[in-house]
Amino acid sequence: MYHIPHFKAAGEKDVLAFMHANPFITLCGCDENNFPVATHVPVLFKERDNKIFLQAHTMRKQKHTLAFEKEPKVLAIFTAAHSYVSASWYSVKNVASTWNYQAVHANGILSFKDDVFLYKLLSELTEKFEANPHSPSLVEALDKKYVSDNMKAIVGFEIELTQIEHVFKLSQNRDEKSYDNIIQQLGKSDDDARNVAERMKENRHNVFKSH
Repeated sequence: MYHIPHFKAAGEKDVLAFMHANPFITLCGCDENNFPVATHVPVLFKERDNKIFLQAHTMRKQKHTLAFEKEPKVLAIFTAAHSYVSASWYSVKNVASTWNYQAVHANGILSFKDDVFLYKLLSELTEKFEANPHSPSLVEALDKKYVSDNMKAIVGFEIELTQIEHVFKLSQNRDEKSYDNIIQQLGKSDDDARNVAERMKENRHNVFKSH
């Protein structure tokens, strides 16, 4: 991840809000031979003692699970919509085109937990993403043997975050006319592009503070 001042959020709360809004992460680590491994999991956020923790679960006996057991230092990557940005949309057009995106890299230490933690995690994850207290798919509504049998195949874990870095690259380095035209052009494209355009609209007052 590269660091350029104008490709940053207005404040820490914006970075945390982005993470909460995009809880399906890419979780990376290294195995005992220093080869990279990765998996993809939804996470819950917890705060204790002014620290942030991510909670999730993964299948047992997978390459990434075995790697995390040996080497608990991990990287959680949060991403969202992204889109190509053509230089033909700029006021000055004979320059390079680019790509707009937002990403957060969160380093941390992973620790595996017991079945009590896992059951609570599964219950909370399902409650959050079902978003329906009457859903028949809540863990508490499922057959106990079914839940117990499935829990044998997975393991819960928690990541204590030690460092959070981010890049919110949303054309903040462009002049006002170019910025507005990028929004207009992205708004004519696919869902990802329109999503990026909305983020640019929301951030416009931070980019052009005198307006």
